[in-house]
Amino acid sequence: MIDRLEKEVDMLERHLQVLKMVIENEPIGIVKMSNETGYPHHKVRYSLRVLEEENLIEPSSQGAITTERTHEFVDELGEKLDQTVEKLGTMRIDDTAEVEN
Repeated sequence: MIDRLEKEVDMLERHLQVLKMVIENEPIGIVKMSNETGYPHHKVRYSLRVLEEENLIEPSSQGAITTERTHEFVDELGEKLDQTVEKLGTMRIDDTAEVEN
């Protein structure tokens, strides 16, 4: 059950790392991103596709660039991550809780 969540978090981390590279280096291509992150080309390409579907980046002839929506997303990201961490924290099962057999 938790394994799936961990995989999603890893994928989100990759998407955000790719987005950060676009923000800091636009325009930037797949090969440069792959070389700098160590992620295989197909994983970078997938992250770029996800980011494009979310309207956070768009393709250009020189590589990926940000959109008008990018900065709004980045501004809201910290708060959304904090809310998610808080929610995950409420899901803990206390060590002292008795488990019925």
